[in-house]
Amino acid sequence: MHEISLVKNIFGSLDTVYDQEQREKIETIHLTVGLLANVEPILMENAFEAVVATERQEYKDCQLLMQILPIKVYCSDCDSESEIENYKFVCTHCGKPNNNVIQGNELLISGVDIK
Repeated sequence: MHEISLVKNIFGSLDTVYDQEQREKIETIHLTVGLLANVEPILMENAFEAVVATERQEYKDCQLLMQILPIKVYCSDCDSESEIENYKFVCTHCGKPNNNVIQGNELLISGVDIK
């Protein structure tokens, strides 16, 4: 389950920006996760809870919120963007196969709410 290492990396990133006192005041960590990032939201939430309970108690009052982004491709043939459904990488406008992904690979800390 790689979600545990992802959660630890998130906390590591926050450690570089916030001191101990500030970390204890974090209420919410916002993540932006693309469908191609290979992250299962329920597993990420479970990993977050497990790491907080066992290693990072300073985040005990914090919650994790994830925004899941769909996969989008750009088609240069018809100059349009398409949202990919069922992982079928085809332009929905012209029907041509397309792998020019412009959204869906994200795994970002998009925000932090502090008390």
